[in-house]
Amino acid sequence: MPSVLIVDDLLSIHEMLDAVIQPTGFTTAFATDGEKALARYKIDKFDLVLADIDMKPMDGITLLKQLKIYDPSAIVVIMTAYASTESAVQALKFGAFDYLQKPFRVDELIATLKRGIEFKQFHSERANASSAPAIKAADVDNRLIGQSAHNRKLVQQVKKLTTVRTPVLLQGENGSGKTSVAEILHAGSAAPDAPLVRIDCALSSAADFHDGLLGQNGAGGAWVQQARGGTLLLQSLQCLSLPTQQELVGVLRNTAHGFRLICTTTEDLEKLTDEGRFNDELFYRVASLPVSLSPLRDRIDDIPSLIKHFLTKAANPNFDANLIEFTDDALEIMRAYHWPGNLSELSQVVTKVAATTDTRLVTSSQLPLRLKEIKDWPKLADYLAGQERQYIEMVLNACRADKATAARVLGVDVAKLSG
Repeated sequence: MPSVLIVDDLLSIHEMLDAVIQPTGFTTAFATDGEKALARYKIDKFDLVLADIDMKPMDGITLLKQLKIYDPSAIVVIMTAYASTESAVQALKFGAFDYLQKPFRVDELIATLKRGIEFKQFHSERANASSAPAIKAADVDNRLIGQSAHNRKLVQQVKKLTTVRTPVLLQGENGSGKTSVAEILHAGSAAPDAPLVRIDCALSSAADFHDGLLGQNGAGGAWVQQARGGTLLLQSLQCLSLPTQQELVGVLRNTAHGFRLICTTTEDLEKLTDEGRFNDELFYRVASLPVSLSPLRDRIDDIPSLIKHFLTKAANPNFDANLIEFTDDALEIMRAYHWPGNLSELSQVVTKVAATTDTRLVTSSQLPLRLKEIKDWPKLADYLAGQERQYIEMVLNACRADKATAARVLGVDVAKLSG
């Protein structure tokens, strides 16, 4: 039977909790303060710790922090008597599995304990499984293309996250690859036939969102039921209104153990939370494992390998698109472009050019005009004021050191820029 360590400085609470918990299939043990609880946990390593927040000399939050240092996988549920959720949110921030606000109902208590045990068992089964994971480390390398420092860091993060079921928050600009990462995480942490339910918070109407996700009485709607055993992907989470965010908190408290939750955002949710524009409890429930995806302009060294990757998906009526190559001048322009659409835009450009070219070598002339237009040129007054060298350097900088383009802008021979 799963074991629960109850930590409270009131013996009457011990007796009451023991009376309601034991008959439901748990074994119980007790400690009257945080220090004694930590010492006992180090000996017996209980399946779950149920701790009051207001104790001396070590309170529940301090106990939570110490347990997480000693055992990062510890499942801790905090009990709080405060009317506000401030202390509860603080507990979530430091890694609590959940919280119970006194006075709580017996069915609420038992449901929370069962969710905690289910969560722990899932991770234990994954850690002890002898079979190969659903997605191998090499598969992550093959799906997250590039050797830049940014991409290598992302690959390592994703490899670690495929082995857990904890909620993940993917942060990045539009087109930066958040959906692809979510699909990899789903493949790595769910059964091969498990569902991946995608909900775009920016496109779903308030009525659809309420019926599909929130359901009746916080029990979860059709989307939640469909995601059971698999993954629920909430895209553009920042688009939810504050009232809907608050409702979503209740749904996650009741149902999150039934699926893996992955959320995406294009905004800094922590900043929005600090400004009061995002629900703080929802933030700590979804952002325990944040992953930031870099924009393509910060990983331009990956562009050649990404081009090859996208070419494998392109089609050309004349020859195999895999044989198409981009010339050095074309690559320089693509490296210099700022790529506001990130990977999605690069994929669209490569696919279109590869599908329409009648030569195996793609030159700069075949690229879309927007890639070659450089805006915000240095002022001509700098040149007219006799500062020719400074002006040339400014133009070169604007052209990202592309001397051929700079020479055309200045109307000089490229040789003049070689010195």
